[in-house]
Amino acid sequence: HLVTDLEVYRSSFTRGWDYFYGDIEDYVVLALLPNYLEQGESSLVYMVDYLMKLSNDKRSGYCLDSLENTAQLLNDLSQQGDKKVLLIGVSYALLDLVEQFDFELGGNVVVMETGGMKGRRKELTKAELHRVLKKGFGVDAIHSEYGMTELLSQAYSKGNGIFETPPWMKVLVRDVNDPLSFQNKNKSGGINVIDLANVNSCSFIATQDLGRLYKGNKFEILGRFDYSDVRGCNLLIS
Repeated sequence: HLVTDLEVYRSSFTRGWDYFYGDIEDYVVLALLPNYLEQGESSLVYMVDYLMKLSNDKRSGYCLDSLENTAQLLNDLSQQGDKKVLLIGVSYALLDLVEQFDFELGGNVVVMETGGMKGRRKELTKAELHRVLKKGFGVDAIHSEYGMTELLSQAYSKGNGIFETPPWMKVLVRDVNDPLSFQNKNKSGGINVIDLANVNSCSFIATQDLGRLYKGNKFEILGRFDYSDVRGCNLLIS
């Protein structure tokens, strides 16, 4: 969607990160996003690029050469413990990593998945995916990022699949049979997102995600509407 000033996007994702995780300079940022990089204009890659620069740490970067080197670097950074570590990756690549290598990461490492298999592997429920990743990485929780090309802001989950939004972003759950009616809390339906950072385009997005809303503007993603397209900026156009 139209963005006339990239500073709006930068301001949204940096303030959102600070709101949930604190100063990015406290982190080494590692990214395992193989197919996002092939797209060139991915908004997620733009965000991660910028966070890497703000981290001001020469160890930040993309995990491109081999999974073995990625595993070694991640274990080394965890043991050194001089800074927090963010490993942000697409789900299928994170699964590849834990299936091939052993980890016992410390509490200074945040493992964050950015979405589903996108046709690369068999789809898993969020609970099953997180169970496998927690066991594989030896961490207590798997974090998640919820965002999309149509939004300039992100929601984050620090575990259990429950997302929270920054103050300028709000989630509503619509009735699947009546799109103009909204569900009460704890009932499932279609996810609608209000993102006030979308100053150049539409701030009101009706997604094809199914979810449930909880108190405090917290929400959970349950899946996709039947027959809806699998979407994401890491999908190759054929």
